[in-house]
Amino acid sequence: MLQLVSDSSCDLPEDLIKRYNIHIVPLTVNIDGKIYRENVDITSKEFYNKMAMSRNLPKTSLPTPTSFSEVFKQLSQSGPVLCITISSGLSGTYQSAYHGKELSGANITVFDSLAGSLGHGLQVLKAANLAESGHTAQEIINELEKYRSEMNILILLNTLDNIVKGGRLSKFQGTLGKLLGIKILLHNDKEGKVVLQAKAQGKKKFMNMVLDKIVRLRSDMTSVDVGITHFNNLEDTEFIKRELSEKCHARSVLINDMGVTMATYAGDGGIIVSF
Repeated sequence: MLQLVSDSSCDLPEDLIKRYNIHIVPLTVNIDGKIYRENVDITSKEFYNKMAMSRNLPKTSLPTPTSFSEVFKQLSQSGPVLCITISSGLSGTYQSAYHGKELSGANITVFDSLAGSLGHGLQVLKAANLAESGHTAQEIINELEKYRSEMNILILLNTLDNIVKGGRLSKFQGTLGKLLGIKILLHNDKEGKVVLQAKAQGKKKFMNMVLDKIVRLRSDMTSVDVGITHFNNLEDTEFIKRELSEKCHARSVLINDMGVTMATYAGDGGIIVSF
């Protein structure tokens, strides 16, 4: 049977990881000089607390090719292996997994999700369901390519603190944005990179803008699964879930805490909506 591997940035709940026997290779995060493996040495909640107390932005690191090759060698004894990674536009993890494939010398397929968080995780779940139905790795890749091309990912930034710390915005721009109550909406492009979509002043105006954007992208979600992750912002997450269920009739809405990797950049209150 096909063996499934993902890196930890997929942000899938633990019960689904166990349910589908998905093998996770963790990314790591450096917080004030101490290294933690995502969801192994530190949970999302623990990370949120540590990041709040840190003066510097934590730094994430991708798994080594050796980390992947060891997993690949072990799993390949039970059948072919499909590994789905975070977007190559956001991380070097795909390249690391590909080199791990070469090191292992095993029958491995590495697929670039061109997504992060549950945009990545939903693709892993789709692959798991297809594998359970007896599809081959190539058949699954064909389906994933189509699914990936149709996927939308919106990143809602509640604070500009982390992108200022990360050097993507000047301190002056960050301070001005904070004073004016500016909220930023980012989205994924076709290369899996994150780019600016829009901005709005004030929470109410921002949330209305986001919902209008989602409806324009996919007004009918009767056959669509939605994934939402958040960083200490369950209230707004539940609001988006209700709106998508009532207005767009989403088939399902999966909610989870945002993982360490994505939360490092999204910041406190951040939300990622994938559909």
